[in-house]
Amino acid sequence: MTERVVLAYSGGLDTSVAIGWIGAETGAEVVALAVDVGQGGEDLEAIRQRALTCGAVESIVVDASTEFAESFVAPAIRSNALYMDRYPLISSLSRPIIVKHLVAAAREHGADAIAHGCTGKGNDQVRFEVGVSALAPGLKVLAPVRDSGMTRDKAIAFAEERGLPIDVSKRSPYSIDQNLWGRTAECGILEDPWAQPPEDVFVYSADPTVTRTPDEVTISFTDGVPTGLDGRALPLAALVAELNTRAGAHGVGRIDLVEDRLVGIKSREIYECPAAITLLTAHRDLEDLTLERDVARFKRGVDQRWGEIVYDGLWYSPLRAALDAFVDAASVGVTGDVRLRLAGGVAQVVGRRSPGSLYDHALATYDAGDQFDQGDARGFIELWGLPTKVWAAREQRLNP
Repeated sequence: MTERVVLAYSGGLDTSVAIGWIGAETGAEVVALAVDVGQGGEDLEAIRQRALTCGAVESIVVDASTEFAESFVAPAIRSNALYMDRYPLISSLSRPIIVKHLVAAAREHGADAIAHGCTGKGNDQVRFEVGVSALAPGLKVLAPVRDSGMTRDKAIAFAEERGLPIDVSKRSPYSIDQNLWGRTAECGILEDPWAQPPEDVFVYSADPTVTRTPDEVTISFTDGVPTGLDGRALPLAALVAELNTRAGAHGVGRIDLVEDRLVGIKSREIYECPAAITLLTAHRDLEDLTLERDVARFKRGVDQRWGEIVYDGLWYSPLRAALDAFVDAASVGVTGDVRLRLAGGVAQVVGRRSPGSLYDHALATYDAGDQFDQGDARGFIELWGLPTKVWAAREQRLNP
């Protein structure tokens, strides 16, 4: 029998109702855990108090915004992480850090189960439960929304019946998730893939069609991790937050994506990630300047697989750890500055420099000072094309 449960608590309707539901259905005490991953919005102390009012025996708030930036966002930048070449893993990155703190709280408070508020149609249920099974295989997992058939109408009725402090009149027409790395929106009119997203869905970014004076930013990297902005050294969390504001003011980072979910369905998702798109654009450009050609080619495949693994809820997996070892090694020397122009929804690279640059002006120039021996090219082409030449001769001999 479950005696104590640690619940991943957001402060919203579903997880607030889940506190009472878990108690009524299992008799277990509920410890509510809210994790700050830079999402902003409602005061976390108010959320902590709400959980206690809803019946939690303990309510914990963990400030993990710095940890999230340094241990989860930084590896994503180094790996150029974009699922389906477009989505920078906003929710995917936050779930494993929440799982980490859920498991830690379960151990500290003697809980034998954790709980989450995910539905059965999304990816997050997988990320929570597989993550828990990796870090604490003995813990049980409860999913009240998924496993009890808890519709929103039933949840509202449950909250009203018990006088829970949830103002359902403020319900957004969208389902929102946000953190330091970006913001996601779905549901409502967004479920029609033909419908243009209303402007009220966007919070992190301004309308990119409105003409504004362009902004120019210079981002400094050290071994693949952003460390400065416009010549100012900044912790990563602060740097991302500032770029969200500056790039967001020019509409950078809006993504409208029909996404292949892990559970096998397609969903229409709206993402806002001004800092993420700006930083990933800059990082990839700096890699082009500093990575040797074969390392760069191989890393592109590693980057894609890394993003798929994290999206699929396998942060705590041996493959991600192995790929991280390669990415860490490849990132040594990805150091320098990238200058970008922010305007009209685009972060455009307009300059880059690095002490470890592999760009050699004496080899690249067509002007005076050219040190490239063009006479070597003929022999190179002959040898490079020799296999194709031999194959073509055979084909013409056999098929005249």
